[in-house]
Amino acid sequence: MRFLYFVLYYILNYTLRLYFKNVKVINKPPKFGKTIFVANHPAAFMDPLVIAAFNRAVVYFMTRSDVFNSFTRPIFWIAHMLPIYRQRDGVNTKEKNLAVFKKCSETLLRNRNLLLFGEGVTDDIFVRRLKQIKKGAIRIGFTALESCDWKEDIYIAALGINYSEPSIYGSDLLVINSKSIHLNSYRAEYEANPSKTINELTVQLQAMLEGTMTHVVDINDTELHENIMTIQRKGMSHFHGNDSDLAARHKYSVDLAYFINNNSGKLSDLKKDLNSYFTKLHQLSISDDLLFDYKSNSFPGNKVLLQILLIPIVVLGIIHCGIFYWPIKIFVERKFSRPAFWGSTKLIMMIFIAGILNLGVFFFLPNYLGWLLSILYFLLIPLFGHIFHNSFTFWKRVYLLRKLSNKETLSIWNERKELNQKIATFVN
Repeated sequence: MRFLYFVLYYILNYTLRLYFKNVKVINKPPKFGKTIFVANHPAAFMDPLVIAAFNRAVVYFMTRSDVFNSFTRPIFWIAHMLPIYRQRDGVNTKEKNLAVFKKCSETLLRNRNLLLFGEGVTDDIFVRRLKQIKKGAIRIGFTALESCDWKEDIYIAALGINYSEPSIYGSDLLVINSKSIHLNSYRAEYEANPSKTINELTVQLQAMLEGTMTHVVDINDTELHENIMTIQRKGMSHFHGNDSDLAARHKYSVDLAYFINNNSGKLSDLKKDLNSYFTKLHQLSISDDLLFDYKSNSFPGNKVLLQILLIPIVVLGIIHCGIFYWPIKIFVERKFSRPAFWGSTKLIMMIFIAGILNLGVFFFLPNYLGWLLSILYFLLIPLFGHIFHNSFTFWKRVYLLRKLSNKETLSIWNERKELNQKIATFVN
């Protein structure tokens, strides 16, 4: 394990456990083991971060070649990143990737793991579906076996990344590892017909990956899926209530997707009604969860005293994190047209910009606190930022709830209740 990967592992583990409210990993793999993990790619830069931090297995990431340059190449090398060339990159992909596949073979045969994002690209916005995966992972596996004359065991496994909403601080994450395929078992089939075997295993891998995540077949139905979960406050919707059982929430999300996939044509009227409801909410500048809390009298009054007591720590959070966060937020949302990149880019920039600039505390704190307490204070800075963010979100919510009135929300609330009953007749 290279030094930067080791350092980033602990930094990411700490910061991402603050970023995500709930994290669960099912079927954690061993740390080492000649396995090619093929994952879905729903949230751009966030995906490799969460795999590196939470999935235990030490992996070498296959990364799109166009982000490698003279400056980033040595950094990416230290962080276990290997380039993969795509036709859209405008190069001779076959020739370039032969060298890459050789490097991948060497990595696997050193008892290390690879991670590929099988879809190759991320959608512009976060959606719960899997695009067609590429054949590269299977090819890499068989190339490694041929290079060692089939004397080593090479495996391939699917890895599903399931977020409630990756761009929202305080969301949830569920990672599911499938059982692995032992590629050596397909030696006879591969030697008889390599192309057919690669195609068949890619189809099998596609099905395995779909089994570790929520997969809505038609992209036009993904909004319907999300809206139903939001109205019912179930599943992997970010605003789900207080249920922290991620496995149960994931099952509901998967079952709902299965129902929609098999009944899409019968749900057109429901889809229109839901779109109309959420359009009205948008026009009123009200979110569904805010409306629900207001009508359910869910004002968190018992937390007001705690938030007041936390004000000194909130001030530290503003000083060390807040003054960096707001400029970064504005910059990212203006420069990146694809919202799928927002959450991870903000997080990475906060780690490197705020983290490096906050090293300045060591210029004066040791004189007052000593080195041991100064190091402890520095390590607590992300926690200060976490408390600041939660406090800001709390007071903003209090303000928005206080602005609402029964007269303003009565008709839209009645519409919501009718929609919930209609959904129940279809789904439950």
